[in-house]
Amino acid sequence: MSDEAFEQSMVERVASLRSRAEKEGRALDASSRAHQIAAEIHEQFQALPVRNAPSVNAVRRALSRSLRGEDGRLVLEVARTLRVRYGYRAVPYELILAHPGAFRMLDEKVLEELGHSLDSWGAVDTFGRILSGPAWRDGLIQDEVIIKWAHSRDRWWRRAALVSTVALNMRSYGGRGDTARTLKICELLADDHDDMVEKALSWALRELVIHDAIAVEDFITGYEAVLGSRVKREVRNKLRTGLKSPRRRAT
Repeated sequence: MSDEAFEQSMVERVASLRSRAEKEGRALDASSRAHQIAAEIHEQFQALPVRNAPSVNAVRRALSRSLRGEDGRLVLEVARTLRVRYGYRAVPYELILAHPGAFRMLDEKVLEELGHSLDSWGAVDTFGRILSGPAWRDGLIQDEVIIKWAHSRDRWWRRAALVSTVALNMRSYGGRGDTARTLKICELLADDHDDMVEKALSWALRELVIHDAIAVEDFITGYEAVLGSRVKREVRNKLRTGLKSPRRRAT
């Protein structure tokens, strides 16, 4: 099925949930309708002959288009159901990001519900880049939320705090550069030597280089004694060559 055909199919399915309820003389509340839409979406993914990044992304884009005229609360509930009941991460996160009404409803409670059971670098990075970072960037959550995550006993929430800074600085995610907030979180985790946290710290600093290389260089110098060797090496490579790990020239 083409993207256009799938989109039209989903538009018709979403609309039919309301019309069927009206014909039966009953009100289909938003929660019930959202659960039915989520179930339809799950069926569509299960029916894919090949489930890889291109096919999943194509379906997700069609879904976003089919839901763009819906109320933000409905889309948020669809996303919540896909996350909690069916275990999806990237798809519900992208649905929220693509729907302005749903995105504006993000707050600390909703984000922590959608981020529940973060258990891998991939899960954290998807959450931080797509949801928590943009929400923080746009003022939907305050600095205190990210600071709280940075103080968490859970390594994955500490990593999420750092990955959230990426959206402040990565241009492809709408980042315009935010030295103060990025370095505030980096300072809190400068001496955290958990491998997953160190890798995220390196990433956070490298993304800031393009906006404020002097501040990043000063940070590395100022925290030289506590920073992990990986962080110092990768960030200094970025400052010097523009690459995290430049290839050595053949001799």
